[in-house]
Amino acid sequence: MTTTENAEVQALRHQYEELAELAGSLAHEIKNPLSVIHMNIDLLSEDLTDIDSPIRRRSLDKVEIIRQQCERMDALLRDFLRYARLSRIDLVPGNLNDQVDRVLRAYRAQADAAGIDIQRYLDPDLPAILLHSDSLQAALMNLVKNAIEAMPQGGQLWARTTSTLDGVALELIDTGSGVDDTTLMHMFEPFYSTKEGGSGLGLPTARKIIEAHGGQISLQSEVGRGTKFVLEFPVPRRLAG
Repeated sequence: MTTTENAEVQALRHQYEELAELAGSLAHEIKNPLSVIHMNIDLLSEDLTDIDSPIRRRSLDKVEIIRQQCERMDALLRDFLRYARLSRIDLVPGNLNDQVDRVLRAYRAQADAAGIDIQRYLDPDLPAILLHSDSLQAALMNLVKNAIEAMPQGGQLWARTTSTLDGVALELIDTGSGVDDTTLMHMFEPFYSTKEGGSGLGLPTARKIIEAHGGQISLQSEVGRGTKFVLEFPVPRRLAG
């Protein structure tokens, strides 16, 4: 990369960081009046419980709708703040298998209840990578959660780690409903969601986290057969030995 190209990259990065900070500040400003609305909705609901009137139930139903929408907006803002402010994270040596195992154990009860069989094929000789445990687990949890939700009638989820020429890879394969080609093209776009009430920021945030680790994520899917995510991470030379 030439000096000019490097300067352009740095300028773009600075602009992105400024925009992310501005977006985060705006989201915080929205959260404040939203909290006031939510609090007053709770107070209004309490007041209505003391009223004996034919319109009471209709009013309470409307209040509940407003409360639900406030909660949805609050969740959307939390997801957005997580997405907008994720740029650089501190990485330390760690084992990908440990991160995968923790996430799968966290979802074991939910998977069992849904009739989903989780199979692990974790390479015991996997080299260490540089990672940030909390954020990487958050990304993996999003992927596993999506896989489980795609198999409401049960199925199988395979998690496999392997060494590659340039680092390590994780494959997450489910036998869920899958997605069509049109949906596949938009899966990592912010605010794109096929779920009712979804923020559309789960997968974009997961990709951002993985890219912040120097890695990359790809996926394949077929309607009625399932979805396969492949995550690849580099192994620094100082850790390779």
